[in-house]
Amino acid sequence: MEMRTVQKKPERRKLKYYSVPADPRKQTVKAKEFFFIGNNKKVISLLLGNFDSGFCSENLQKGSHVLDMLITRKISLPDVIIIEDAFDAEDLNSFFLKLQSKIQSIPVLIEGSNTSANALQQFKNSSFVDDVFVLNDKNVHQFIKKISFLKKIKASMREKSSAIFEFLPTEEQVASFGKKLFDIVVSLVAVIALSPVFLIIAAIIKLESRGPVFYCSPRVGRGYKVFKFYKFRTMIMGADTKVNDLYHLNQYNTVCDKKSPLFFKVTNDPRVTKVGRFLRNTSLDELPQFFNVLKGDMSIVGNRPLPLYEAETLTTDEWAKRFLAPAGITGLWQISKKANKNMSTEERIHLDINYADKHNFAYDMWILANTPTALLQKEETV
Repeated sequence: MEMRTVQKKPERRKLKYYSVPADPRKQTVKAKEFFFIGNNKKVISLLLGNFDSGFCSENLQKGSHVLDMLITRKISLPDVIIIEDAFDAEDLNSFFLKLQSKIQSIPVLIEGSNTSANALQQFKNSSFVDDVFVLNDKNVHQFIKKISFLKKIKASMREKSSAIFEFLPTEEQVASFGKKLFDIVVSLVAVIALSPVFLIIAAIIKLESRGPVFYCSPRVGRGYKVFKFYKFRTMIMGADTKVNDLYHLNQYNTVCDKKSPLFFKVTNDPRVTKVGRFLRNTSLDELPQFFNVLKGDMSIVGNRPLPLYEAETLTTDEWAKRFLAPAGITGLWQISKKANKNMSTEERIHLDINYADKHNFAYDMWILANTPTALLQKEETV
């Protein structure tokens, strides 16, 4: 293995370049390159064993300088930027703000081997970080697959967007701003107006069964971004651990092909409480998602955010397009399922892709206008 040192002064070795000797059997394979910022030697060793080449910088300042040079001069574009979790939030924000216009097409991941629960949530909430990943021998291939998927998503999103720093905003940018403004105004009004309803529902949930008022779980939204998803709790405690026991009742269990996308839905789910059944049938369990909209995780209208175990089966080119649209409280699937209660997995995904292709403000208003009818015919879902 060859190692070259890039440095200004021989005595200060802060950036290292690694390359693996070329394998004549792989001459047609495009080299993969990483850019790692940190000192975790175990992580560096794993990266070296699974990439053709890469850069390692010990600190953010040096890493920022070299990345800027590589990208500006088009010397090399890394497939991924991986940052150790040892740096504080202020330094990371400075790093991202300086380079954000140049690295928007490159996946950025935090290597979270030593991350506390608090810091982990901060990383996940960062608009600059695509994912947090704990890299080890067992999941390194999954890590490579995730990078490949994130690259495709970011490339697709970039194709749909115009240059960020145009003097005059494009029609798409104006529409995006209008949608965001609409989301914030509607959500803020809803949260204020419905606050008494929130309190009443919370009290009833606590009276019926022990456990928290809110159900919080990681969900995957636009650009495969993971966020904390809020609903009123409608199930007994520990319901998530019983999914495997109920899998034989899954409505979407019609296709045995392991490559097919996976959804989970059970009619008359035994895990649902009496109060929970009422909340689901009236869609009142969805009200806390207005907080997700205010946080910027979701939109009023969009594709349904998916649990991790579902999203992980939708990483192929065929299905990944549905993640180009924002995650939403209501959407095309919700208003369409009333006409087709036994909708297949493929039909549901094609509706999501249809929305990703066509979504605009007028389309959103049409979906919203049809949502009340769909709510009256709402079926039980996970």
